Amino acid sequence: MNSTEELNIAPDAKSFTSFETFYAFYLKEHSNTTCRRLHFLGSTLSLICLAMLAITGKPQYFLYGLLCGYGCAWIGHFVFEKNKPASFKRPLYSFMGDWVMYKDMWTGKIKF
Repeated sequence: MNSTEELNIAPDAKSFTSFETFYAFYLKEHSNTTCRRLHFLGSTLSLICLAMLAITGKPQYFLYGLLCGYGCAWIGHFVFEKNKPASFKRPLYSFMGDWVMYKDMWTGKIKF
């Protein structure tokens, strides 16, 4: 056990050098079931918005997708998880983490 674990201090999201190590941290930041469900909802709505963009060609669906995805996720973090989204410090890893967690929820690897 290292000193960070002994003191129960969360590591800084910027300190990770690989996505694999970041993802373990990411999952800890999503331990609340409602937060994970809101992420799942936001990701699903975002995919629907992207499909609507492809079908209609209307660019506002891209904006709707962003609003759905980030809106649901941020509500999950601020209201239920009571933490700040990692996307504020590691936007690319967080974006990747959202989709890996989404897949893991679909496949039953992570509780829905």
